[in-house]
Amino acid sequence: MAHFTKATSVHDWLNQRLAIDTLQRVLSKEYWIPKNINFLWAMGMVLAFTFGILLVSGIFLLMYYQPNVDTAFDSVNYTIMREVDFGWLWRHVHAVAASVVFLIIYIHMLTGIYYGSYKKGREMIWISGMLLFVAFSAEAFSGYMLPWGQMSYWAGMVITNLFSLGSLEFNGLVEWIRGDYVPGQAFLDRFFMLHVLLIPLAILGVIGLHFGALRIPHVNNQDGEEFDFEEEAAKYKAGNKKESKVIAFANDFLSKDMFVVSIYLIFFFYLVFWHFGFAMDPINFDPADGLKTPPHIYPEWYFLWSYEILRPFPKDPGLVAFGFAQVIFFLLPWFDRSPNAVPASRRGLFFFWFWAMVIDLIVLTAMGKLPPVGVYSLIGKVAAYAFIALWVILPFITRNEKRV
Repeated sequence: MAHFTKATSVHDWLNQRLAIDTLQRVLSKEYWIPKNINFLWAMGMVLAFTFGILLVSGIFLLMYYQPNVDTAFDSVNYTIMREVDFGWLWRHVHAVAASVVFLIIYIHMLTGIYYGSYKKGREMIWISGMLLFVAFSAEAFSGYMLPWGQMSYWAGMVITNLFSLGSLEFNGLVEWIRGDYVPGQAFLDRFFMLHVLLIPLAILGVIGLHFGALRIPHVNNQDGEEFDFEEEAAKYKAGNKKESKVIAFANDFLSKDMFVVSIYLIFFFYLVFWHFGFAMDPINFDPADGLKTPPHIYPEWYFLWSYEILRPFPKDPGLVAFGFAQVIFFLLPWFDRSPNAVPASRRGLFFFWFWAMVIDLIVLTAMGKLPPVGVYSLIGKVAAYAFIALWVILPFITRNEKRV
């Protein structure tokens, strides 16, 4: 049994039983961050803050939301928005956070790709980050069902139909997911449970995995410089902070993170009070009606790029292309055959590949919101083929890349 002494304070009593000082040292005071990074490295903390905002605002909304097909719409659009003091504010906060969180995720992902933060032992950082993207996507989709408006209902109908797997016609699987032949009470109950309990727990677990994966290989830096973290940390602890190439996570790096977070919160609450409409589809302010199909069904902006990859193709090839788009980012550490973990600007053809991918994702997103007719259909199809082609050529353009 461990040796315990008479505690001199509450902190000492807890420390003897929970090793608070050790945890603080391992997780913050002796967790080392490179000096040569920019504000983009703060996106992880911004993302954590936004998730916290979603949790808090969701709890307040949960107090008045009614998960019933007959009352869900009114509980959101009448009770919360009109009868509850500041209910409108909590709904705006939640809706804006649910949308902005994906902007932060995409910035975080593209930063990782640009600086090669998935290479040289950092594969688990990338994979856990992609798992977070999947978990947030599932959380957003399940939450989109809860207002039980027209777009909620029909988006649920379309997305769950994908599980029939085209010509395989696994309709029984679709009915099992819905709990009925069409979205109804069982469907709403299941997605309510997923949204408020199961998926948030999964997100918290994967966040822990993501931070844990950072502990051994450490954070990448904007120059791709490799150095001995232990040696640089020894300089820091010896008081030679100027020559050391690292800083402690707490409170040196954390203070810089908080500055970026404060700037972000100004932007965030500007959207909450003056431009919240972008996060709320007008069609979803009509109650769900299974007998009235909207003329143009589309997901929220953060899913439009993958939706547009599905749409231009016939049923089975479209599902294959859609599945390809969902999986391929997980495989980036192996598709990129280059030995270099440096910024894309120093990697020759990869630099052009990166910006071609970014432009293509923007085009796919823009086309996904527009009806698939005329020139829009053609542009969407070309962009979908381009997305697939860019990933097919990636191993070839990186295999012969010269070591920097």
